[in-house]
Amino acid sequence: MSKTKTASEICDDHIRLRSLLEHSFYVAWSDGTLPVAALKDYARDYGSFIRTVGDGWASIGEPHIAGIEAGHAEVWGNTFAAGLDTSVADVPHTPEAVELARAAQELFGANRAISLGALYAFEAQQPLTAQSKLTGLQTHYKDLPDCCGEYFRLHCDDHDEPIFLAGQINALPTSDRESAVAACARMTRALHDALTGLHAPYLAGVAPRV
Repeated sequence: MSKTKTASEICDDHIRLRSLLEHSFYVAWSDGTLPVAALKDYARDYGSFIRTVGDGWASIGEPHIAGIEAGHAEVWGNTFAAGLDTSVADVPHTPEAVELARAAQELFGANRAISLGALYAFEAQQPLTAQSKLTGLQTHYKDLPDCCGEYFRLHCDDHDEPIFLAGQINALPTSDRESAVAACARMTRALHDALTGLHAPYLAGVAPRV
């Protein structure tokens, strides 16, 4: 008899359906075929979302981690974005990145269960995507300043946070677990769609993903 899935395992299913690690944008980054201009757009627009991650941790009652993540957002701007001669946009230029920032603001401003699910959608993927992006920078973008990889170095081995979030989600009452899973699904799609929007201008002749 098959075991009933936990709420965090259901969240993992949603994440696998729209895995950031397998998105064409990150695959191209890993392969060294992503133009530096696309990295610059990413640093500028995705950084708007990175600024909200600390809000997510604050909303679930973890002010210490929230402060750390706020500091990490500054690292993104001062090393990754600055190393690419850009800065984090107050309002992203890419429509899908605008929607991601809007979704983050809404979900991280909701109740604790919803914030947990939305935060898990990002944090569960962060260690593997950070390692992939760092390796891609070190292997294929050696002309860029070494500081461009600093944010990703900070998150390569950061497995404790997703484990903690999964435990918190699974400990919620049933109705709240359902809210967390729904929030995870929405955030997972918003994260994936933002990469699609950022990649689209560099895929001439290729139809955007639905």
